[in-house]
Amino acid sequence: MVATSLKKWVGNRILSRATRKGLDLSKLRVVPSQISMPLRRDGLDPVPELGKLRETEPVSRLANLFGLNIWLVTGHEEAKAVLADTKNFSNDIRPMIGNDPSKPAEGIGGLGFTDPPDHTRLRKFLTPEFTVRRLARLTPKIEHIVESQLDLMQSKGPVVDLVADFAFAVPFLVIADLLGVDESDRDRFRELGPARFDLSGGGVGVFSAASESREFLFEIVAKQRKNPGEGLIGNIIRERGDELDDVELGGLADGVFLGGYETSASMLALGTLVLLRDPENFRRIREEEGAVDAIVEELLRYLTVVQVAFPRFAKHDQVVFGQQVSKGDLVAVSLAGADRDREVFGPDAERFYPQRAPAAHLAFGHGMHRCVGAELARMELRAAFKALANRFPDLSLAVAPEQLRFRDFSIVYGVESLPVRLHAEPATTAQAG
Repeated sequence: MVATSLKKWVGNRILSRATRKGLDLSKLRVVPSQISMPLRRDGLDPVPELGKLRETEPVSRLANLFGLNIWLVTGHEEAKAVLADTKNFSNDIRPMIGNDPSKPAEGIGGLGFTDPPDHTRLRKFLTPEFTVRRLARLTPKIEHIVESQLDLMQSKGPVVDLVADFAFAVPFLVIADLLGVDESDRDRFRELGPARFDLSGGGVGVFSAASESREFLFEIVAKQRKNPGEGLIGNIIRERGDELDDVELGGLADGVFLGGYETSASMLALGTLVLLRDPENFRRIREEEGAVDAIVEELLRYLTVVQVAFPRFAKHDQVVFGQQVSKGDLVAVSLAGADRDREVFGPDAERFYPQRAPAAHLAFGHGMHRCVGAELARMELRAAFKALANRFPDLSLAVAPEQLRFRDFSIVYGVESLPVRLHAEPATTAQAG
């Protein structure tokens, strides 16, 4: 039944290519340079080539990998259309990674790589957990986590690494609490995120890290089957646990972890860097009621840390915005490129400007696969930036900007470390002669 479904949605051509050419993305040790352009940046900005491509050819053939055409979508209108189109495109990547159903942790799952009807059935388990009403109960916990990390930074100052001491700590603790991971399991859990997005070693490192984190979450689910906790995993087990098995529930938990840890951490770190370069908006967060909402939305658009969406595969031969796409071709959507589209965001789309007229960014994706945890991410970012601005109004970069090292060639863009000075240095008093 699974094989029939794969052939129906992805097509025999892609399956035969994978077999004939030996194309298994999980075995690639180096990602070919010709497809790396959408993952490269110049500091905080996508490389100029991405913008030039969007202006001249918003849907273009990026490369041919072992006989597989790879298309890149960079325009905002075109991106929305492809992301929302489940009739003509599939998200099921399993034929491309040598998926072994007997080893579920070595395969790939989660909502992002699932087509209807499986996606529809699985998403209904998560949606009730991410309503605004249900998430509201997390507000006091998020605020407590944020303040506790700021206390820790204060104790370690005057210079701290905002990435290690704040940006990664806050979303990790929120996600661990949300899922209901016991304190005793959190040290192991903490290290499982960043390697999931690093393509510098090809597919090997990515899929190995994915396997490890899923194996861990399968263990957590099995444990909570016997004694359900107070978090999301326990809630689903208590309310609808007989409707899905441990592998499915572990995959859902893995998707929540995947979508809520590294992405939010990168947004907190890079967002702080943007605000340190733009002290006026850092001040506005502190002094203007409600300013943080628009600033967070603009940071999401401007940074778009998830650089490309989950890959789509053409279900049949078709014309996509003037391009002849063949059945089985891979279509990658550049979210970072689309969110700098001047046709939507104005001639200053390359600029961070929270006062711009509202427009729908794609930082959380679009359509059926739009991030289910989008509102939780917004809650975290608003609480974190507001508390940071209030606690450390004179926060400043403690190193020269050119010393910063960014996480190149990663699906989720980030900065390796962000040394900051918490308070203004005392002014030097001149000695009387």
